Amino acid sequence: MSQQTILIVEDEPKIASLLQDYLQAQGGYATRVLDRGDTVLASVRHDPPALVLLDLMLPGLDGIEVCKQIRAESALPIIMVTARVEEIDRLLGLELGADDYICKPFSPREVVARVKAVLRRTEFEAAGKPDLVIDEGRFTASYRGQVLNLTPVEFALLRTLSGQAGRVFSRDQLMNEMYSDYRVVSDRAVDTHIKNLRRKLQAVGEGEELIESVYGLGYRFVG
Repeated sequence: MSQQTILIVEDEPKIASLLQDYLQAQGGYATRVLDRGDTVLASVRHDPPALVLLDLMLPGLDGIEVCKQIRAESALPIIMVTARVEEIDRLLGLELGADDYICKPFSPREVVARVKAVLRRTEFEAAGKPDLVIDEGRFTASYRGQVLNLTPVEFALLRTLSGQAGRVFSRDQLMNEMYSDYRVVSDRAVDTHIKNLRRKLQAVGEGEELIESVYGLGYRFVG
């Protein structure tokens, strides 16, 4: 089986080199690098990669415009890299259709994990086999064919987070989903339920981290 290629579009040589090293060593991917936005579309057309890791701020053409160009022609997986938190909603919106985003500064290991998660999700979708199946009528959820033994609160959390994968939900927003009667509970109650839900997902997902903590903001589903 040939290696999957990740196209890294990054104009800072040190960051591009770091990403290459980790994607090759930790992910087993082939990589190629571009440092200008206005060269991406031609490269994608000529030799389509498995995924594009796309910086937002680029010379020639910014990442938003590059993403629009790619999306006009292809469903190729795209992960945006940005230091501009205010752009996140646009990056994941219907207008652009990015599959995920990563905020600078980032951990290279996190990038590898995100790349793997997006590729895995898109591969299952292409095969018509979603990783996560939620049956609201039966009040059940399964991951990779295995039923998850969830409490009602855990089910509500998973349904909410996975329903808008990539979106960050605050603890207050999640509490409203956990308890329909809007009872007053501690923020820590959310953390406890998230911890238990993560454990159950990891038990059937080979240790994958599908629910990510976003410091100071809340949680998001990245599986």
